[in-house]
Amino acid sequence: MKVVILAGGMGSRISEESILKPKPMIEIGDTPMLLHIMNWYSHFGFNDFIIACGYKGYVIKEYFSNYYLHNSDISFDFSAQNKITIHSNIAQPWKVTLVDTGLNTMTGGRIKRIQKYVGNEQFMLTYGDGLSDLDINKLLEFHNKSKKIITITASLRPGRFGFLNIDDSSKILKFSEKDKSDGGYINGGFMVCHPQIFNYLKSDDTVFEKEPLENLAKEGQLMAYKHNGFWQCMDTQRDKALLEELWMGGNAPWKVK
Repeated sequence: MKVVILAGGMGSRISEESILKPKPMIEIGDTPMLLHIMNWYSHFGFNDFIIACGYKGYVIKEYFSNYYLHNSDISFDFSAQNKITIHSNIAQPWKVTLVDTGLNTMTGGRIKRIQKYVGNEQFMLTYGDGLSDLDINKLLEFHNKSKKIITITASLRPGRFGFLNIDDSSKILKFSEKDKSDGGYINGGFMVCHPQIFNYLKSDDTVFEKEPLENLAKEGQLMAYKHNGFWQCMDTQRDKALLEELWMGGNAPWKVK
């Protein structure tokens, strides 16, 4: 199953670093946020990635085109016709497709643009700025049992994110992009989508978290997988500092053993 990661936003709330690179390429430890996310999916056997690029997408393309340079010890022998030797080669079982989805395209538009790479298959979907210790296989099992179009991971987090009104059967009754109250379950990303979702995406201006998800909720086609474990996004420098502290202290719940 393919994993789609939205990595095209400008990251204006963490502009101290995103002025130089897209937010998913900001490093936690010495590893870009994007790779932390990919490593977590790979840990559960999902290795086919589609990255929806936008703002400074060339930085992501450069990183993967020079993956071994970034992640291996290398010798350059200029006395032997520019011989290059890669030591301690780090290889991942990944297929990575990088798609330019436009500079100003909204989230729904970015998903629409990767449709031809997904085809008529279910796919995973998440944002390029959130980390979790979520069991991906249990999420998929829950989604397949529900037989609905989308399952969203519902995480506990103070309410500056999309608010989810969930009934006792885990069906999302209402999706609201923002909620002023604190507490409750919010949209934590880490979604599973049926390809029928593309029917709800109209153009580059479509905001995925507005009309598409709101309509799916009204139609009873939006499910919530409740995750009470770790979840943290990287919206601000304060968020980055928290993730950095967990990683450097050896306490990162998302670290693959």
